[in-house]
Amino acid sequence: METRSIASSTPATRGRLTVPGLLVSMRPGQWTKNLIVFAALIFGQRLFDPAAVGFSLAAFFIFCALSGVVYLINDVSDREADRLHPLKRERPIARGEVTPAVALAFATVLGAASLAAAFWVRGEFGWIAAAYVALSGAYSRVLKHIVIVDVLTIAIGFVLRAAAGAAAIEVPMSQWLLVCTILLALFLGLSKRRHELTQLGGSAPGHRRILEEYSPYLLDQMIGVVTASTLVAYIIYCTSPETTEKFGTTQLVLTTPFPIYGIFRYLYLVHQKGTGSPSEVLLTDRPLVACIMLWGLTVIAIIYRPFGS
Repeated sequence: METRSIASSTPATRGRLTVPGLLVSMRPGQWTKNLIVFAALIFGQRLFDPAAVGFSLAAFFIFCALSGVVYLINDVSDREADRLHPLKRERPIARGEVTPAVALAFATVLGAASLAAAFWVRGEFGWIAAAYVALSGAYSRVLKHIVIVDVLTIAIGFVLRAAAGAAAIEVPMSQWLLVCTILLALFLGLSKRRHELTQLGGSAPGHRRILEEYSPYLLDQMIGVVTASTLVAYIIYCTSPETTEKFGTTQLVLTTPFPIYGIFRYLYLVHQKGTGSPSEVLLTDRPLVACIMLWGLTVIAIIYRPFGS
């Protein structure tokens, strides 16, 4: 049987592997999480403002780069544990395709350039982007090992993305956007923890220490609370007088079937199909993708009324 070891490959071979390895390590499949920066563009009623669209696109790409930097640093930090994981051992840094020194050097340059671009877009946006990087660094080093705080930190990261989207186009950060974002992010984070726990079984704590603090029953209880809270918060938002006054319509409540189906569909995939990664689901599950697209189109049609009142 022929065996292949990256560690024993020639320098020329490793050099050829470095560039695609860096890209893979930045996890482009996870960049769907940064789509939340466009929430302020849509709900702030700036969707047809070319300048706002441009700044929102810049914010999206900047956060894609910054999240890639975070993944690079995280993979360097966790490379020894990743080599023992059935899936994570295939990551380029764990396999030796990308050396820690190269990964950290690239992360430093890309991070500095991205933060400089963020401050160029707008000062407030730059500070939020810097806060996101600092929070992600604290998560990788300390916070991911503290029960409950770990998923709260992930959720706050989504809130910072949403706030950054608002700051980039200079619209006020809606309190409802903050509440709905953190609840939905908690739902996704807890569901992912449950997937990790059930996928790895008894060896879960050996791959991620924090998993020994959780159990499927505990996570199901938390998921149940967050699921109900997310749907209630969204329904209250859609029916509130503040929302009606802002958009000049009561019809936003018609969009509620989409988040209900989307959340139930995701729970079905977690419990019945063994899927737990939000980014993977968003790219592969056609019913869920269709639900999100239809929700977005319906929201835009109601808020902007392109065919008249």
